[in-house]
Amino acid sequence: MSESTDTEPSTGSGTSPTPACAAADFLARSQQTPEQARREWADTGVALLPLGHRFEAARLPARLVLATVCTTDPQQTAVLLGRALNGPVIFDGRLMGGTYYALMRPSAGQPWKYQDVAPRLGVGTYLGVPRIGRTEPPGTHWVVPPRFPGDLCEPATVEALIGFGLRITQEAEL
Repeated sequence: MSESTDTEPSTGSGTSPTPACAAADFLARSQQTPEQARREWADTGVALLPLGHRFEAARLPARLVLATVCTTDPQQTAVLLGRALNGPVIFDGRLMGGTYYALMRPSAGQPWKYQDVAPRLGVGTYLGVPRIGRTEPPGTHWVVPPRFPGDLCEPATVEALIGFGLRITQEAEL
């Protein structure tokens, strides 16, 4: 995992933004007024963003994720989740032993197999999204930050990870 700067990425010397700035802009534009998200990131490090239009999220219990990647080491977890999901993942350790959120492409109308275990959060839901560069605790942070605008997990890939994790946890209980 990279060192946390906990600051908004700079745009560099050129006129075009860095991929991290462009990714932050993509996320901020989920708000009706993107400047609100930028203010929240500057003030608290986390912006409350609406889900469902630009992106959705799957709420993944930490025990399921850690069983799936077979490690509790945060750096190894980040690498393995990045490889498995090929998209951004947030960690919030405030509730229930920790929760991961995989940011996904919107898939309104598509069935979601695991709503009871790892709910898909969409329209009508808000998610605390950390500022780009916030990659370490304390607080809500990126485990796998977005690499470019529109960098999102595919819902089918997230479902496959959940299914695998459920098989592992069920076998462990036997």
